[in-house]
Formats: sequence, C-alpha cells, structure tokens
Amino acid sequence: MIKMKTITTLSSALLFSTLFYKQNIGLNLGLFTIFTILVLAITNREKFKKSDTFLKAMCYLITGVTIFFYKSDLTIIANILAFFTLIGSISEHQSSIYIKWVNGIYTTIVSFFSKYYDNLNSEIENVKKEKINYAYWIKIIGIPTVLILVFISLYRKGNPMFDELISKIDFNFINFHWILFTCLGYYLFNNIINPIQIEPITKNDLNQGNILTKNNLKDFSSKKLKEEKQLGVVIMFLLNLLITFFIVTYVMHLLEIHNMLAPELSKQVHSGVNALIMSNILAIIVILYFFRGNLNFLDNNKDLKKLTYGWILLNLIIVVITFIINLEYVISFGLTYKRIGVLFFLTATSVGLVTTFIKVSKIKNLWFLFRKNTQIAFTIIILSSTVNWDKIITFYNINNAAQVDIDYLINLSYNNTFLLKDYSEKNNINKTVKYKIDEKHHDYLCLLKSNSWQETIYDNLKIKK
Repeated sequence: MIKMKTITTLSSALLFSTLFYKQNIGLNLGLFTIFTILVLAITNREKFKKSDTFLKAMCYLITGVTIFFYKSDLTIIANILAFFTLIGSISEHQSSIYIKWVNGIYTTIVSFFSKYYDNLNSEIENVKKEKINYAYWIKIIGIPTVLILVFISLYRKGNPMFDELISKIDFNFINFHWILFTCLGYYLFNNIINPIQIEPITKNDLNQGNILTKNNLKDFSSKKLKEEKQLGVVIMFLLNLLITFFIVTYVMHLLEIHNMLAPELSKQVHSGVNALIMSNILAIIVILYFFRGNLNFLDNNKDLKKLTYGWILLNLIIVVITFIINLEYVISFGLTYKRIGVLFFLTATSVGLVTTFIKVSKIKNLWFLFRKNTQIAFTIIILSSTVNWDKIITFYNINNAAQVDIDYLINLSYNNTFLLKDYSEKNNINKTVKYKIDEKHHDYLCLLKSNSWQETIYDNLKIKK
C-alpha cells in the first residue's frame, strides 16, 4: 500500500511539473483538476461514496472545465476555492463549508509536517528501533568526499589532460528549477492524498447544532425578559412605520426615474445601494439581538415576531425597488461589472433576509445563519464562474444598450475579442475605435498562437478552424 502511494505521488508530481512548469493557465488546470479528482477518488474510495464529497468533486470539475472555455480571474479563484472545499470534504464531509475550507487549506499546506509530528509522538511497536549512528555516516560519506575533492584539485594542477576532462563536466543539463517544481508537486499530492483535519474546530463544529436551545428556565418569569420583549415591540413597530414611509417616498421618486440624466441616475443607484447595505446590516443585527436567546420561547412573543416578519418583508421590497433602478440604469447605459456586482449584492441581501426569517420562525441559532449563508455564497461563486461575463456584457451592450461605451468593452479581457471584431466588421464605426479593436484582435491572435499545448484554450481551436 505504501509502495503504491509512493508511485502515485511520484507520478502526480511529474504530471504537475509537466503541466505547470513555466506555463500559463489554460488546458493544464483543467487536466490537473480531472487528474486530482481521479487520484483522490482512487485513494479515498469510501469517502467519495458520500453525496457531499461527490457534489464538491463535481463543483471542482465544473470550474476546471470552465477555465478551458474562457479564462478569467473569477474562474481561477473559484477553482482554487473548490479545490480546498473538496479536500476539506474528504477530511470530514459532515462539517460546515467554512470548516471544510480551513481543513482543506491546512491539509494542503502543513499536512506533511503534521503527520511527521504525530508519528514522532505516537507509540511505536514493542521492538525498539536501533539508533542511527550519525557520526558513522558522517565519516563514511563526508571524509571520502573531502578527500576525493582535494585529490581532484591536486591532479588537475599536475595533469593538463586530466584538468581538461574535468573542465568539460557540465551539470547544466540538470534543471534545478524543474526539480524544485516537481518536489513542490510531490509535496502537494503527498499532503492531499490522505486529507487530515484540525480536530478541535472540526469536533466543535460537528457537535454544534443549528437549533437554538433554552438557556435558563428562570428567565421566563423574569421581569427583564418581559421588558426586553416590550422594547422589541416598540422598536420594531417604529421601524416598520419608518420603512413604510421610506418606501412610499422611494416609489414616488422612482416614477421620475425616466427623466433623470445619466450622472443623476448613477448617483441614485450608488447611494441607494449604499443605503441598502447599511439598512439590511442594521436590520439583521437588530433582529438577531432580540432573538438571540430565551425571547424566542416566550409564549406571548407573537406580536414581536409578526412585526419582525413585516420588517423583513419591507426590506425585501426595498431590494426589489433598488433592483428596478439598477435595471433601468442597465437598459439605458448597458452592462458593466459594477452593475452586475449590484445585482449580486441584491441577491446576497435577499438571501440574508430570507435566512434571517427562517432563523426567527424555526428558532435557529447564529451557527445556522453562518453555515447557510457561506454555503449559498460558495454556490453563487461556483455558478457565476461558469458565465463568460465579458462576452455577455459585450453582447448585451452592442445589441441593446441605448448608449454603448465601446472603450469600456475594448478594455475588458480577451474573452470578448472575436465578438468585438465581428461587431466592427458589420457596423460603420469610428476609425479610431476600429483600429483599437483590430489591434486587440491581432494581439490576441498572437497570444493564442504562442500558447503551448498546456496553455491551450477553446479559442485556440476556433482559430484553427
């Protein structure tokens, strides 16, 4: 078994250096992803039968394949995140996703040293190992080496032909950088083949449930708890009145949105989003404060819960209104990464409000919120990495936007190059703009043609056709 593991690790290290040594990201990362999944599946068969581990492997595979079709910073980040998540899932599939990340990073970076330390501290067989005589090995290796070097130096001075032969010995054929890179690959696979975990935090996570429990039964008859409930009702009632007034005025303002100029509309979107950020953060904090403990189990807390549900709903209405404003902005002036970012933020805000609603209605604890929201965030990152955003932004803007900022599109990554080239050939555009597009197209073609097989991406196949 040990021999098989060594062969697998050595083979993986050689493949790692072949794929990545002095290479940019492309096909190599996709092949590495597939190979890593196969190695982990073979060496951890039982753990791969768990649905959670299999699902994480598929997420990792999706990110690896996506990079071949279009390369972006987001796809690479998603691939690395999915890698750590898969390693963490193999170490303990029942742990929360953020614990999987910690265990994945821990395994990848320090697993070798951790295992070595554990072996030193573990009890060994009854038979005592014979002590290594270090002095003997220093003598047997060191003294002959020193003597050989001394005599070579003397012989070179006394024999010109011997000196010439020694001078011709060249070790340049040994690529020490490649060897170091291969050692890095060996170290990586040696660590991840049998993932480990940080036991204290993993055990604590597994023991920590999602359901909120009663802290102290005496609190239910206490005056303090009843006063806190009354304070909650007053605050939530006033906040509901305030947010209702805000929504009414916001809608009236929204009716005038078509008359706004671009700078005014832009300012409205950004100020609205900033206000929404603070509003929802404060909303969740206030709700979590009142529903942090025994107030959840109080018999006459229905009025407080109803006011809380109403406030969550009203905050969701503000999210919808902000979405409409951002959509109007997109329709008028096109897509940009900032506007897409606003949409993602609105999605995340909605998720946070919904999970907060579930926390209150189902009497969940803070761990539930943290676990669910991080899990949803991971899912959003993986799904969003499968989209060629540069191409979508370009396609939408040149076909739908009332005003096209062509310079913005040109400054995006090479993922929209062919689309821009096609646009410039089919439309009568400014010569300066056409020159910039042609220049970008030429540079991209040169880059594609210089790609090695490890760096190959889907666009390499397109230009061959």
